[in-house]
Amino acid sequence: MATTEECRAALDKLSDNLARAEGDLHAAAALDRSLSCHITDLDVTFLGRLRNGRIEVHDTVPGAPPARAQIRLAMAGDDLVALVGGELNFAKAWASGRVRLEAGFRDLLRLRALL
Repeated sequence: MATTEECRAALDKLSDNLARAEGDLHAAAALDRSLSCHITDLDVTFLGRLRNGRIEVHDTVPGAPPARAQIRLAMAGDDLVALVGGELNFAKAWASGRVRLEAGFRDLLRLRALL
């Protein structure tokens, strides 16, 4: 089972990957939205923003997200690490329910380029 520190490192790596993206990927990540990532097996939530093509984590809280972020992710820690490491396909994980992504319809349309 991935630790909280490993999950935070995975989010930092994902942020770095998004910052280096070009073209359509960069445009999709250029949103300015509140973001939460609930790690279900650790019952911890990372809170922050997706801004300027980066994920900025501002806080880590125990339990489920205390407020509804504009973009909401939920998954097990091992799945987050595997997704960022390229060992797990996001679309397949999302379709099977291993990863939950909730956002407004327009945001989902933009984010699909990242998937």
